[in-house]
Amino acid sequence: MRRTLLAMVLGAVSGVTLAGEVTVLTADRIHTSDPQRPRVQAMAWDEDGRLLELGEAAALLAKYPQAARIDASGKTVIPGLIDAHGHLMGLGFALMRADLTGTRSKQEILERLRAYAGQLPAGAWLLGGGWDQNDWPEKVFPTAADLDAAFPDRPVWLERVDGHAGWANSAALRAVAAKSGKPLDGDWQPAGGRIERADGKPAGVFVDGAMGLVYDVVPPADDATREQAAAKAFEAAVRHGLTGVHDMGVSREDLALFKRFADAGRLPLRVDAYADGDGNALADLCANGLYRHSGGRLEMRGVKLYIDGALGSRGAAMLEDYSDDHGNHGLLVTDPATYETSVRKALGCSVQVATHAIGDRGNRIVLDTYAKVLGDKAGSDHRWRIEHSQIVALEDIPRFAKLGVIASMQPTHATSDMPWAEDRVGPQRILGAYAWQRFLHSGARLALGSDFPVESVDPRLGLYAAVTRQDRDGQPPGGWQPDQRLSAAEAVRGFTADAAWAGRDEKEVGRLAPGLHADFVILDEDPLAVPSAQLDDLHIRSTWVDGKPVYESR
Repeated sequence: MRRTLLAMVLGAVSGVTLAGEVTVLTADRIHTSDPQRPRVQAMAWDEDGRLLELGEAAALLAKYPQAARIDASGKTVIPGLIDAHGHLMGLGFALMRADLTGTRSKQEILERLRAYAGQLPAGAWLLGGGWDQNDWPEKVFPTAADLDAAFPDRPVWLERVDGHAGWANSAALRAVAAKSGKPLDGDWQPAGGRIERADGKPAGVFVDGAMGLVYDVVPPADDATREQAAAKAFEAAVRHGLTGVHDMGVSREDLALFKRFADAGRLPLRVDAYADGDGNALADLCANGLYRHSGGRLEMRGVKLYIDGALGSRGAAMLEDYSDDHGNHGLLVTDPATYETSVRKALGCSVQVATHAIGDRGNRIVLDTYAKVLGDKAGSDHRWRIEHSQIVALEDIPRFAKLGVIASMQPTHATSDMPWAEDRVGPQRILGAYAWQRFLHSGARLALGSDFPVESVDPRLGLYAAVTRQDRDGQPPGGWQPDQRLSAAEAVRGFTADAAWAGRDEKEVGRLAPGLHADFVILDEDPLAVPSAQLDDLHIRSTWVDGKPVYESR
């Protein structure tokens, strides 16, 4: 592969006549994720990027003698990887703000913030994200005072790594107090949220529903900035081998932005957009029908709802107290009656429902609501989903398969949370946490993703976490809760065929089979054969969508 693959597609292969209608790729191995023919050495596709045939190299080369040829000798081809839960605009904006991911102390955060602030105009808000108090020595929420000495006048707003809490300095608090009609002092709390207070005054951290008080005063991004964020997110996705993303929580405005990219031929991957709750985007689906762009790379046929918060900020709704915070059951960010109304609305509009639920109480409420709303339709092909399915009571796990509910889970959440998750929920509830094999053994369908930018957009890290249940230093030995590890084949399927099925796209993508799109990734290594410790370091040579390269390594 000394010449680029793109050059090969254009016919730069010695002795080949380019017909321009059919392309044949040969490789050492092509894993198809198709149980009918799991491994082949060649595949052919037409000028529209649809697969025609897969099989032995000699047979396909003989059948299509005038085809353009791509010789991927020594390489492995797998179906295009699909992240079943990500946030594209969130990723784009994260790439344009102060990155606090991996910081181990407040001092390290201040150092990064000072360096980043040097590029900002005077008076501009300093925005960042990625901090996690669980990684600091003190393991407690920070305060506004921790930021004030370095930034006494510039407003600072920093999202926690999970996006379910934020940290403001006093300048930001003053801006909130000037605009908010609610008393920030005292004991008032917003619905579905929590303002952390000290002596009755805001301490600087806002959890879940309280974060909106700050977002209301942060200057909104202009159109040029939003377009730049989208472009950065698309590029990052395909660079890491993603050919598809289930984008969870897309507004009417963001869908219109993505449509402009698709209209211009600038959307390099497939986006299954899920409407951002019971708002304008869902109203559009109900009024106009499910959306699918004529180019086939953008659609909106589902809605993303919320029931609770996140475990790291103790906002996940629990059936019993947090083991490390007695008296705290977490938060319901949506009232159950209001939530049921939204689910019924979606059902009436034939919209697929996907609900964020992390705590065992949150998951139970969602399962109860799905069962109630679906009624005798529970056995239909509805493919409703629970996003995260993170802490589930053991007796509730079999209900997923019984109700036909997909467990949409993110392997890197387990390896990020494992140092402190059992402290939150104790030794018994942890058995229903990140319980991938328990779900599979119950008959439930899994779909795997990352929740980027909460975690990295790189699906190789998800494959590694799923198979090892270790951090990237190989800890703990043997893996955390090792009986819940997935095999490499199960992990790859979770990011390909199973993710496609969860998005109702199995007749288009997720496998390499005749009639499907030629979406695939070329790798140096075979993910089904390398030692599991090397899955996070697979070398991506190129990413292809509709038989065209959308990323090539240099």
